[in-house]
Amino acid sequence: MAVDTTLAEAVRTRIGASLAATDAELARRYPGDPGTRQPVHTVYVPADAFTAGTVREWGDRALAALDAHAPDAAAFAAVLGLGGELADDVHGRVRDKLRREPVEDLRIDFEDGYGPRPDDEEDAAAVAAARTIGAAVAEGTAPPYAGIRMKCMEAAVRDRGIRTLDLFLTTLLDSGELPRGLVLTLPKVTFPAQVSAMVELCEEFERAAGLAAGRLGFEIQIETTQAILGPDGTATVPRLIDAARGRATGLHYGTFDYSAACGISAAHQSMDHPAADHAKAVMQVAAAGTGVRLSDGSTNVLPVGPTPRVHSAWRLHYGLVRRSLARAYYQGWDMHPGHLPTRYAATYAFYREGLDAAAARLAAYAAKAGGDVMDEPATARALSGYLLRGLDCGAIDLAEVTGRTGLGRADLDALAGR
Repeated sequence: MAVDTTLAEAVRTRIGASLAATDAELARRYPGDPGTRQPVHTVYVPADAFTAGTVREWGDRALAALDAHAPDAAAFAAVLGLGGELADDVHGRVRDKLRREPVEDLRIDFEDGYGPRPDDEEDAAAVAAARTIGAAVAEGTAPPYAGIRMKCMEAAVRDRGIRTLDLFLTTLLDSGELPRGLVLTLPKVTFPAQVSAMVELCEEFERAAGLAAGRLGFEIQIETTQAILGPDGTATVPRLIDAARGRATGLHYGTFDYSAACGISAAHQSMDHPAADHAKAVMQVAAAGTGVRLSDGSTNVLPVGPTPRVHSAWRLHYGLVRRSLARAYYQGWDMHPGHLPTRYAATYAFYREGLDAAAARLAAYAAKAGGDVMDEPATARALSGYLLRGLDCGAIDLAEVTGRTGLGRADLDALAGR
């Protein structure tokens, strides 16, 4: 059909040309979610305590804690306030997860959890960690994600951190290709130059080892106030992400280092402190659209001792995890096997409670059937992303989603923009 327009084609062409650089900049800075599975937690284990049996031991200890302090679904539900069919479902899924895949992301810690050691001792630990991870990958028993937290880029420990990283990666390559789920963590970042130095390390190692450019990425730990607010009063997290030049995979909030840097007393250092909420809000806005994922921190209240104390710690941890999930922090740190039951209980309850409503809204959107909520494409992305996260962690099953929506995994990926 012929229609009349006023603007000449040259106008549209000229405007398009003027925005070409902006288009490229948007694509570079904000590529969107990488479309891969994000673990629901990171388990930190000091390098000197890590062995081939660590992951299975964590699962067994978590199951033993359930047996001792909440031996059935009703008891577990009473502790956490779960009701009805949800209680049975969550309890069964938690126990299955602890038997099948107790740890989704393992970080062998050469930093605060390990401390300063003689060089020979840390050299041996780095080599042993790499060999153990390599063997687990070959046997199919490794967690989906695993790697190390090296020492930071501050002058006192910089050389030691670089050497440990080199030893770990070199030894890991000796056993074959680098694992797909390899994760490296750079702690105590203060200035973008430290991130740039980590990028240079990655580039140099890739060249020397014959790896593809960009193969190595790393997480940035936000543990210092300077990582949030610079001396000129501007937010500095975007500068850290930019300095990573596409290699940043995550921003991890360090609860206790950051709280201490703010002068918060030990009794009040927590994931839900207002200072923590401010830091994480800055991280969230800075990371939005960049493909860099967020992780909340941890609680240091351990579920150990007599049953009433364990129950109290479980309720605290469960509430903190649920709070993080509601604020779109889909990952956090777990520091003790006793935290695994409530990590998975909180995660599974979060996705199962919202399954019917999310599926109904997404089905109506896909069928263009309307309903009592008028959803837009951005909301459809959020709804499908929610269901995909539930699928990835085992909270829900694909048959449940397909039965409610008529959509398969590929449909969900497409709607989520993966």
